[in-house]
Amino acid sequence: MDYLKTARPGAHQSPDVMVVGEALIDVVTMSHGTVEHPGGSPANVAYGLGRLGVTTGLLTAIGPDARGDSIETHLRSAGVVLLPGSRSLTRTASATATLEPDGSARYDFDITWDLAPAVPAFVPKILHTGSIATFLKPGAGAVRSLLEQAHRDCMITYDPNIRPALLGSHAEAKATFEELVPLTDVVKLSDEDAQWLYPQKSLDETAAHILGLGTGLTVITKGADGSQFTTSAANISIPAVKSKVADTIGAGDSYMSALILGFLTRGTEGFAPAVLEQLGHTAAAAAAITVQRPGANPPTLEELDIAVEAHPLAQYTGSRSTCPVLTRPV
Repeated sequence: MDYLKTARPGAHQSPDVMVVGEALIDVVTMSHGTVEHPGGSPANVAYGLGRLGVTTGLLTAIGPDARGDSIETHLRSAGVVLLPGSRSLTRTASATATLEPDGSARYDFDITWDLAPAVPAFVPKILHTGSIATFLKPGAGAVRSLLEQAHRDCMITYDPNIRPALLGSHAEAKATFEELVPLTDVVKLSDEDAQWLYPQKSLDETAAHILGLGTGLTVITKGADGSQFTTSAANISIPAVKSKVADTIGAGDSYMSALILGFLTRGTEGFAPAVLEQLGHTAAAAAAITVQRPGANPPTLEELDIAVEAHPLAQYTGSRSTCPVLTRPV
C-alpha cells in the first residue's frame, strides 16, 4: 500500500511537515500522586512544531476512547492535523513514567503499534519519524515502507529514542536502526541511545559510523553536557543552556522540533557549519525551556525567540554574531 501520493497541484494548504509515529498518554507517577499528559515522542515533536508555527500533520494510531480524544484535542490546540487513518486502534496506548529525584523519567509501556492503510495525498517538505514506531511490529514495517517511498522527495529526520524494554534483542534493534539510517538525511539521538546501540564505541565513533551508513547529519544530545553535530565536513559542539529542571519529559522532542523548524527556514543553506551552530543553540534553548515545566510542554515561537535573544551565539563562541530571531516558515 502506497502511503504517499504526488502532491496535488495547488494543494498549498498541505502541512510542511508530516510526523509519523506513536501518540499515547503519559501517566506520570510522583510522590503526591499521578497525572496524565498526552505524549509519545513523535506526537510530542508534532505538538512542538505546531507551537512553533509550523503547519504539521501527524500520522499515528490511537483509539476511539477518552484518552484518544485527549490526544487529538491536545494536538489541535497547537494547530496539528491528525491525518486520516490515525483513529485505527481499539484502545489508546499509555506509558507510565516514574520520576527520579533528578527529574529524569523511567517508562513502562502498554502499547500496540499498527498503522492503518491511510494514503496522505501530499508530499511534505520534511518527514519526521522515530521512537517505538520504527521498531515495534507490525507498524514498523509500514513506517519503513513510507520512508522508502518518501526519501527521494523530501528531507527525512529520524530520532530512534531507544526504549530497550520494547525492542527485543540488541542485535535485532541495531539491525532495524541501521536499515533505516540510509533512508534519512538527519539522525538525532541521545548519548544514552548511542551508548545502548554501540556500547564499544565513543560518541565520536558512533557519529562517524552513523554517517557512514548513509545519513547526512548526526546529532547526539548529551543533556547538561550539550550536544554535537557531525557531518562529513565538520564536528560541532553545542553547549547546553543552563536551567532549573522540573522534569526532562519531552526535552529531546522539543529539541527535535526546533531543529526541524531550523531546517525549514534555513534548508537552502544545507548543513553549513555556521548554520548548524545556530540551529544547535536554538534547539538547546527550546529544550531548556521544556525542562523547566512539568510534562512535555514545549515553547511557543515567541518564547523561543526570547530565549534565543537572551543567550546569543557570541556568548558561547566569542566570535560569531548572535542567532537571528526566528521566523515562521513560508
